Amino acid sequence: MHSYRKAVVLGCGASGAAAARLLRADGAGVVVLDDGTAAGAAAQAEALRREGLEVITGRHEWPRGDFDVCVTSPGIPPSSPWIRAARESGLPVLSELELGWSRRRCPVVAVTGSNGKSTLVKWLAESLQAAGLRAVPAGNYGPPVSRVVLEQPAVDWLVLEVSTFQLETVCEFRPEVGVLLNIHPNHLDRHGDMETYEALKARLFARTRTGDTCIVHEPLINQVRSASGGGGLWVTFGVSASSDYRYADGVVTSGGREVLDLRGTLFANDVLGLAGAAAAAALSTCGVDPRIASRSAGTFKPLPHRMQPVGEIRGVRFVNDSKATNLAAMAAALRMIPSKIRLIAGGLVKEKDFTFVKDLLAQKVRGVYLIGQASKKMASAWSDIVPCVFCETLDVAVGRARDDAQAGEVVLLSPACASFDQFKNFEARGDEFARLVRDRVEGVLKPGKDIEPAAGAAGDTLKGASAR
Repeated sequence: MHSYRKAVVLGCGASGAAAARLLRADGAGVVVLDDGTAAGAAAQAEALRREGLEVITGRHEWPRGDFDVCVTSPGIPPSSPWIRAARESGLPVLSELELGWSRRRCPVVAVTGSNGKSTLVKWLAESLQAAGLRAVPAGNYGPPVSRVVLEQPAVDWLVLEVSTFQLETVCEFRPEVGVLLNIHPNHLDRHGDMETYEALKARLFARTRTGDTCIVHEPLINQVRSASGGGGLWVTFGVSASSDYRYADGVVTSGGREVLDLRGTLFANDVLGLAGAAAAAALSTCGVDPRIASRSAGTFKPLPHRMQPVGEIRGVRFVNDSKATNLAAMAAALRMIPSKIRLIAGGLVKEKDFTFVKDLLAQKVRGVYLIGQASKKMASAWSDIVPCVFCETLDVAVGRARDDAQAGEVVLLSPACASFDQFKNFEARGDEFARLVRDRVEGVLKPGKDIEPAAGAAGDTLKGASAR
């Protein structure tokens, strides 16, 4: 564990504040830098100042001082002038994740992937707790790692969700159990290309050594193992007979033996079943009978904005999957719903190729209700196989989808895009969707009287050859 005399912390949000407090508890002098643009930044900065920490806001100049480390929050990209200044000064730049990890007193399970990380982290933590262990979820899901190790030092396991934003600035981070769920195009606006993104995911295992376990979706094992160079034990999960942990028909097997029964739970499908196989592998590595995850799966409450039922009107169910901010997440949501779907999609574009989901849309979706900046690109890619309705805003989309849907169908908000063109974040988007549905359930808005779109604008429909 490195000891620091004086540190610069970038960002005064949850991660930056946790890092600053942990460093101060270690006896280091701390200067916090924040550009002051985020909502609530002024109040957060003032709270830290009241605790005796030096906080500089609204400035991009590098502060004077004899610093020996720079700790950065995940929201600050490597292109930041502050990070460039730190590197030019010869300072090591550490993720808040790594700072917290370096002060832990227990082993770590770390989960990364493009989709499904939070659900698996929550499930693993609850399963370890069901086994009588003190397990705390943290990182990209839950509180920052630095806060947990400061406030709850005596735990048995840390279960960490790890993002590529955090992996950009790790050096020595080494989980005893690492899990890579999947890799799909995501965050390319920050990382540039898939090669960089994949390499960052592989960094989860770069420092592993004998005694550590690297759990990877089987189709990715060769590229990830080669890219990481890690020295841990490699374990695979998947749907093929060659996987070390295999999901099929609601059951996870290992070596031909049933280890986890998920039938009758929300994990009994081809999407979340893979998470079940990964969970069985991780729990076995932790020394816990994976069958205990069957019990926690039965009582598992989905996280908000992740395939969350929010209401039903005249036999039409409404599901909030606002967390689906990329096409792969949207595709997973479509596969999880057996009914025909009215899909609400769109927002701030993160990807360039919308075509790979066309076959799935043709099979599952009776209409796409488009919102936000991505509307024209999505319609251009999809209108030849599914009716696409320009709605512009979420309230119009909910009204149109509800009016068109028939009993037994599902209206699904699974945008495949970021939310920042119209909302503060995906949570705000999901909350608005739930409110709009709730208003209709309660009869606040009369059926068919939502908003009458002007001709040639919101409400226009592009119907393709295979429109149903």
